[in-house]
Amino acid sequence: MANYSISASQITEGKNVFIRGKLGFAVLARLIEGAELVASDQRKTKNGMNPVGKPHTTATIIHAEVQFADPNNPTLEEQFVAERRYDSPKRPETGPNYSIDSKGSTLPVIAIPSPKGDGTYDQDESGRELAQGLDVTLVLRTYKPKNFNNRGLALEQVIVHETPRYYNAGGIDQAELAARGIVLNGTPRPVQATPASAAPAAAVPVATEVEDGLSFPAPQPASAPVAVTAQSPVQTAPATDAVAPAPAPVQQVPLEEKLARLEAENASLKDAGSAVGSPVATGPWNGSGSAQQAGITYQG
Repeated sequence: MANYSISASQITEGKNVFIRGKLGFAVLARLIEGAELVASDQRKTKNGMNPVGKPHTTATIIHAEVQFADPNNPTLEEQFVAERRYDSPKRPETGPNYSIDSKGSTLPVIAIPSPKGDGTYDQDESGRELAQGLDVTLVLRTYKPKNFNNRGLALEQVIVHETPRYYNAGGIDQAELAARGIVLNGTPRPVQATPASAAPAAAVPVATEVEDGLSFPAPQPASAPVAVTAQSPVQTAPATDAVAPAPAPVQQVPLEEKLARLEAENASLKDAGSAVGSPVATGPWNGSGSAQQAGITYQG
C-alpha cells in the first residue's frame, strides 16, 4: 500500500487537474457495463486491485505529467493526482503511469484540433475509440460522492494534441491506405458474420417412395389387415389426431381361403340383421320394448 502525503479528505470538490501523457489504453466512447464490467472487475480483483462495481469509462496514460497551474505552488488537488502515478513493473520504459476509472453515465468530452489549423479545438463526435500513443491531456474534476466524506475524481475531458487516430481492431490504418492513394468514403466498420445456427433453415424436399404408381404409406383396407413378418417392412400410416393401436400380427392366409371364409360369415349373418351377430334390438326406434343392443348401454 503506497503512502500518500495528501489524502482524499483533504482535497476540495469542484477543482480541475490537468495531466498529460501518451494514451496507453482507453474506453471513452461507451460505458463499460454488463458482462464486460463483470469480466473487468474479475481481472482487477485477480491483480490485487479494487473492483469498480459500476458502469464507467477508463483511461490510462504513460509518461504522465501533471500540468501545474503554478509549478512553484502546486495545489493540493494537483499533488493528490501526482502522487497517484505509478510505475509499471512489466513495462518500466513507460515511465510514470496514471489510470482513472470514471464512474457515471456521462461520457467525457473529447476535443480534437480543428481542421482550420487556428489552434482551436472541435468536439469529436465520431463515437470511435482513440488510438494508443496519442498525445493527450486528461482533465480531471474533483467531486464529493453522496454519503461519503472523501472526494473522488471524474474524467471530464480528453484533449488530443495532434491529428486524431482511432483504435482499429485488427483492421488497416486509414492513413496508411491514404498514403497509397486509397481513400474510403465514410468509416469502414467490420461486418459480423451470421452463425450457421442463426441462419434460416433451407426447405428440404421430402422424398416420397412410389411403387407401382402408388405413393407410400397408404391406408390399409379395414377388411384385410396387413400381416407383419420379419421379411416384410412395416408401412407407417399418416399421422392423425388420434393414433390407433397397431393391429396384432396375424399369419398369412391364402387369398382363396380368406374369400371363402368371408362368404361363409356373410351368409351366416345375412338373416341376423346385425354386424356383430346379435338379434335386432326392439325399442322405441324399432317397434316396442326396452331391449338394447348387446354390449351398449344407453342412459336416459
